[in-house]
Amino acid sequence: MTAPAHALRMGTGAGRGTLLAAILASGMVFLDSTVVNVALPRLGADLDATVAGLQWTVNGYLLTLAAFVLLGGALGDRFGRRRVFLLGVVWFAAASVLCGLAQDTGWLVAARFLQGAGGALLTPGSLAVLQASFHPDDRGRAIGAWSGLSGVATALGPFLGGWLIDALSWRWIFFINVPFAVGVILAALRWVPESRDEDAARAGGTGRFDVSGALLGALGLAGITYALIDAPARGLGSPTVLVAALVGVLAAVAFVLVERRRGETAMLPLGLFTSRLFTVLNLFTVAVYAALGGFTFFLAVYLQNVVGWSALETGLATIPLTVLLLVGSARAGALATRIGPRLPLTVGPVLAAAGLLLLRRVGPGASYWVDVLPGVTLFGVGLTLVVAPLTASVLAAVADRFAGVASGFNNAASRVGNLLAVAALPLLVGLSGTGYAQRDELTAAYRGALAWCAGLLLAGALTAGLFVRRPPRQAPPSRPRPSRPASTPPDAPG
Repeated sequence: MTAPAHALRMGTGAGRGTLLAAILASGMVFLDSTVVNVALPRLGADLDATVAGLQWTVNGYLLTLAAFVLLGGALGDRFGRRRVFLLGVVWFAAASVLCGLAQDTGWLVAARFLQGAGGALLTPGSLAVLQASFHPDDRGRAIGAWSGLSGVATALGPFLGGWLIDALSWRWIFFINVPFAVGVILAALRWVPESRDEDAARAGGTGRFDVSGALLGALGLAGITYALIDAPARGLGSPTVLVAALVGVLAAVAFVLVERRRGETAMLPLGLFTSRLFTVLNLFTVAVYAALGGFTFFLAVYLQNVVGWSALETGLATIPLTVLLLVGSARAGALATRIGPRLPLTVGPVLAAAGLLLLRRVGPGASYWVDVLPGVTLFGVGLTLVVAPLTASVLAAVADRFAGVASGFNNAASRVGNLLAVAALPLLVGLSGTGYAQRDELTAAYRGALAWCAGLLLAGALTAGLFVRRPPRQAPPSRPRPSRPASTPPDAPG
């Protein structure tokens, strides 16, 4: 990736404006990912949603984002990173308005699918714009500022979202994206320079775009997710469930075959998996982020429908988790650099699992300081030990030229973990229909779900302890691949 002829410098008007556009765009996406879970009880009651409707509200977004995020980065390389970034911003904002106007769950879920597709254009673009626009001497500072200030947006999300839900309506967690989007568009048009991969632009056509891989990946995820979500209502032996599961599995197999045939032009070059460390770390990612996704989905509904907290109180409950990640991730990364990733990736999930087991005790009339804060803090400490060492180890497990696709795939793996947990856990704990509004039924499901999430974390810890080693300084050579911009790390939870 080459910077424009007149590369931007930190401290200049254009540099500050470009950084502002990237931060606002990321903040818009992170805000939605933080507060949607908090809104689930309110929108569920307003739209008369079932558990399946709540699951699809979360998973519709995750599915299209996970399936198309790598394709979004490739489109930016070819057609211009600013152009595709702006398209993603407009798309995301328009879909957000449709979400806020939804009159039933079908409408809302369809809009969430569209919102995820917009996020797939926007998410890789925000970081790629910084990487391509700034002078090499200032890129590190620009990306560091982007990361830190985007993290602040994540931390503020629960407070802002909870306040909007209580003071106005759950619809405003989507409408609030419109002023963010306007700010991004104005800043980008004024200050962000255009850049592209000139080799890709000269190639023309769509030959380098792995559209078939992206579509098969999306179909595989959709089929398996539909089967898991629909099974509690229809039964595991239902023809609809069986057909959906079969379509999902066949699409996943076809995805692997297509990626193998495409070779170096594949969205996901299978040669990456010749690195055992890369394979293990991504399995670890799925397990840990599945636990995170299941925990946040159930906790937000439980605190409001059983404990009786407001949306604002529920949003604020997990702020210590985000603060710990913001304050401690750099230190955890430095620790892993000194001693290797194996110990942090083993100890971290064990601490996080202990935090979840503490949170299983929470019940009606619970005290935040006595019953909730200790478990959330312990979970946050454990997750903090994991996030930075995991990202660094994934990148170190492959050759430098694969950094973009390795980071992008790890990002997708984290979202797939979230998606599968939200799809599967209600089935595993017997929650369906309007059970989330029934105190006794939801309590049993919540405690069962946290036990499953703790088990996933312990499985991740065991995997890390047995198979993770310090990454080599340079990964073994693999098949050449055109460069792609590094993707963002998995969203910091709030």
